[in-house]
Amino acid sequence: MISATHFINTAIYSQEIKQSSTDTIAAIKKETLKNLQLNDTIKNKQIDSIKIKQKDSIKKPVELLESIIEHSADSLIRQDILNNKIILYNNAHIIYKDIDLKAGYIEIDNNTSSVLARGIKDSVGVYSQLPVFKQGNQESTQDTIIFNFKSEKAKIWNLKTEQQGVIILGEVSKKHNDSVIFIENIRLTTSDKENPDYYIKIPKAKFIKDKKLVAGTSQLVLADVPTPIVMPFAYIPLTKGRTSGFLMPTWGENNRQGYFLQNGGYYFVINDNFDLAVLGDIYTNGSWGLRAESGYAKRYKFSGNFNFRYENLTNSLKGFDDYSKTTNYNIRWSHSQDAKASPNSRFSASVNLGSSKYYKQSNNEYNTNAFLNNNLSSSVSFYKKFVGTPFNMSLSVTHSQNTNTEEITMTLPSLQLNMDRIYPFTGKNGAKNNAIQKTGLTYSLKGDNRVNTTDEFFFKKQMFDEAKSGLQHNITMNTNMKALKFFTISPSLNYKEVWYFDKLSKKFDDVKEEVVTDTISGFNAFREYNASVSLGTTFYGMFKFRKGSIEAIRHVVRPSVSYGYKPDFSDIYYEKVQQNAANPEEFLEYSPYSNGIFGGPGSGLSNSLSFTVNNNLEAKLRKKDSSETEAKKIILLNNLNFSSSYNMAADSLKWSPVSVNAGTNLFDNKLSLNVRATLDPYALDVNGKKINTFNYNNGGSLFRLTNAGLTMNYSLASKKETGASKSGQDQKAAANNSDGVFGESLTATNQQNTNNNSSNSEKETKLYGSKIPWTLKLAYSLNYSNTNRQNEISSNSLMFSGDIELTPKWGVGFSSGYDVKNQGFTYTQLRFSRDLDSWKLNFNWVPFGDRQTYYFFIGVKSSMLSDLKYDKRQVPDKRLF
Repeated sequence: MISATHFINTAIYSQEIKQSSTDTIAAIKKETLKNLQLNDTIKNKQIDSIKIKQKDSIKKPVELLESIIEHSADSLIRQDILNNKIILYNNAHIIYKDIDLKAGYIEIDNNTSSVLARGIKDSVGVYSQLPVFKQGNQESTQDTIIFNFKSEKAKIWNLKTEQQGVIILGEVSKKHNDSVIFIENIRLTTSDKENPDYYIKIPKAKFIKDKKLVAGTSQLVLADVPTPIVMPFAYIPLTKGRTSGFLMPTWGENNRQGYFLQNGGYYFVINDNFDLAVLGDIYTNGSWGLRAESGYAKRYKFSGNFNFRYENLTNSLKGFDDYSKTTNYNIRWSHSQDAKASPNSRFSASVNLGSSKYYKQSNNEYNTNAFLNNNLSSSVSFYKKFVGTPFNMSLSVTHSQNTNTEEITMTLPSLQLNMDRIYPFTGKNGAKNNAIQKTGLTYSLKGDNRVNTTDEFFFKKQMFDEAKSGLQHNITMNTNMKALKFFTISPSLNYKEVWYFDKLSKKFDDVKEEVVTDTISGFNAFREYNASVSLGTTFYGMFKFRKGSIEAIRHVVRPSVSYGYKPDFSDIYYEKVQQNAANPEEFLEYSPYSNGIFGGPGSGLSNSLSFTVNNNLEAKLRKKDSSETEAKKIILLNNLNFSSSYNMAADSLKWSPVSVNAGTNLFDNKLSLNVRATLDPYALDVNGKKINTFNYNNGGSLFRLTNAGLTMNYSLASKKETGASKSGQDQKAAANNSDGVFGESLTATNQQNTNNNSSNSEKETKLYGSKIPWTLKLAYSLNYSNTNRQNEISSNSLMFSGDIELTPKWGVGFSSGYDVKNQGFTYTQLRFSRDLDSWKLNFNWVPFGDRQTYYFFIGVKSSMLSDLKYDKRQVPDKRLF
C-alpha cells in the first residue's frame, strides 16, 4: 500500500507548483493534510453558512496529471524535489489510470510529464526485469520505453507484443496514441521461441490496436534464411473474434478435369449468431463446383450448421469415348435445440441427402465413412408434450436412400401421437397391489404420407403422384402378476386399426383374358387383434471353489415361455377374383390393402408357443491382500441366448429354427467376441427345399446349421486410455462406433486450422528411454451360409487400423483391411503428421483402389496467418459410376 506522503507528492505536480519554492510546497502539503482531516466522516463538523467564503472568479490552471500516480519498488525510491523527479529501482512498479508499468528501473520526470523505464543487470550481468507495459487489455515487453503521461505518446526499443495470436517484434516503435503505433524493422510471427522458426520481415508498419496491421514490402524468412517470397505490401486484420475475408484456394490436377483450384471463396460474418462461407472450384476443362457452408448458434436456444454442395463435372474431352457430363449435389443440415430452451417441446434436424453418386464422383469430398456406406438418411422432427395430459406428439420428415440401387423412401410428413401408460383400475391413492390395479393401457397413432421414388424422379411430379397415405391406431393393455412366488405372468391384449384412402380392386377382363388391377379412392379400414401371455422366472446357480484365484462362479438363467394367438382375418378382408377363362372355378385370393404403407391384415391362424433361455456367467476373484475392500468381479459370458417357437396352427413345419447368440469380453475388455448361429430341425430334399421331416429322422444330426457368424473387435494401446483423457472428437467417434477403423476423412485446406492441434506449445522429449505411444484396433468378421447345402463362407475379412507416435512430434497412422475370401486389400489409407511447433505438416495417402489419392499440407497453425501455407491434392482419377 502506498503511503499518504506518496499520494501527496504526486498530487502537487502541477505547473503552478513547479514555480514555487520549497517553503511553498511545504505549506501546500500542510494545507492538503488539513483538508484530508476535514473530509474524515468521523470528525466532520457542521459548517457555519455565514463563514462560507465566495469562490474566486479567477479560474485556477488545470493540473497536468488527471490522476494520482501510484508507485513502489523493492530496493530504492528516491524523490528528487529539486529536479522534480522520482527514481524507482528493482521491481519498480507504477500505476496511472489504466496504465500499469513494471521494470527494473523507472524514472518519473514531472518537468516533462514523462517516464523512462528500462531493465537492470543482475549480479551475473544478465539484463533482466525488462519493462512490461500494460494499458487496458494490451500488454507489451521491450528493452526500453519512454512514455509521456500527457500526450500518451511513447518511444519503444525492441518491442514484443502479441495481438490475437500474432507476435509482433519491433526494433524501434513510436506510440502515436493509445491505439496507433508506428514500428520500424518489424518481425511478424506466431512462434513464441526466442529465435522464431519463421517470421515476416517488414521495414515499416503501422499497427492499429485490435483492428489491423498495414505494412510495406514483406519478406518471408525461414530459420533466419530469407526466401524469395516477397509481397509489395501486407494487410493483416487483428480484430477480435470472427471477421469476414477471402479464403485461399488449393491447387492440383487430375487426368479427367485437368488443373484446378478448389475451396477458394469468401467468408462472411453476418452477425454474432450466424456466418456463411461461399466456396467454389474451377477446372481447366470447364468443370466447376459451388459450395455454401453456414453455422449458427443462439446461446441457451439452439445451434446448427448447413452445407450445400453442387458440382458440374465434365469428364475427359469431347470426342473421346470416355467423355461424359455429370451433375451432383448434396445437402447436409444439422440442428439441435438446447434443453433449457423449452422443456416441453423440441426441434431437431439431421439431414444428409443428394445424388446417389455424389460421394463416388465428387472431386472435392473426402468423407471416408460416407463413401464406404451405401445408405443416406435424414430426419427433421418436432416434439411436443402436452402438459397436464398423458399425450405427446411428434411431427417428422424422414428420408432414406440407397446409393447403390438409387431408391429413395421419404415420409412427407409422419405424425406420431402417443399416450403414456395409464392405470385405469388403480386403487385409492394410486395403489397397485393386484393384477387388476396393475393393468396399464397405452395408445399410439401413426400417420404417414410415404413416397417411394428414385434419383431420376426425385422432387418431380411423378414422385408426388405415387405418394401413399395411411393412419394406424394401436391400443395395448397388459398387466403382470406373481405365481408360485417365483414366476411372473404377463398377459397382453393388442388391437390395431388401419385407415387407408384407397384400395386395390382386381377384376378379370374377358377380352384380355387376364386379371386387371385398379386403384379405387375412398376411405377404407381394417382391424385386427391378438392376445399373448408370457411366463418367466430367474434362478441362480453358485459354484464355489476352495482353492485357486477364483472364489465362486455365478450362473444366472432367465427362461421364459410365451403363448400368442392371432385369428385368421383373410376370411373377412380378403377377396377372390377369377384368374383363368378356361376354368371359371379357379380363383385368386388377394388383399385389397396389400399395397398400403402399413401392409394388409394377416392371413392364416397363428397359435404358437415361444421359448427363450438367457444365460449369464460371472466370476468372483479372491482378494489378493487385506487392503482390498471388495473382491473383484469379472464377466465370463455376457450372454448365451436360445430362442425358438412352435406354431400349433400350422399344418407343417411347426417348429421354427433355433437362434443362438453368445457374446463376451476377454483380456480386460480389450477383446469383444460375438457368435451367432441358426439351427434348423428340418431336413432338405434333393432339390434343396425344406421338407416336413426332422433332420434326425432323415439320417442327419439333430439340427442342421444353416448360417453362422463370428465378429471380434480387439483394441490394444501402449497405455490405458481413460474416457476423461480422450478428446471430444475421439469420444464422439467411439459413441458412433466408427473407431476410425475405415480411415479418417481428408480435411479440406480451409479447415486445417480448426482442429485441436492449433496450439504452439512445444513438446518435450528425452534422448534416452523415450516412450513411443501406439494404438492398434482389429475387427474380424466371418459369415457362414448353408441354407441350401451351399456350405460356403459368404464373407471373411479383417480390418485393422492404428497410430504410432514415433517421436513427440512425428506421428504415423494407417487404416486397411484384407478380404480373405476375395483375396484382396480393402480401402487403405496412410497418414503422416509432423508437429513443427508453430507450423504443422500433414500427408494423407490412399495408395491404391478406386479412391487412390493423396493430400499434402504444410502451414502455420495460427488461424490469423492460415493463408501462409502450401498444400497440394490429387483428385482420384478412377471411381465407380
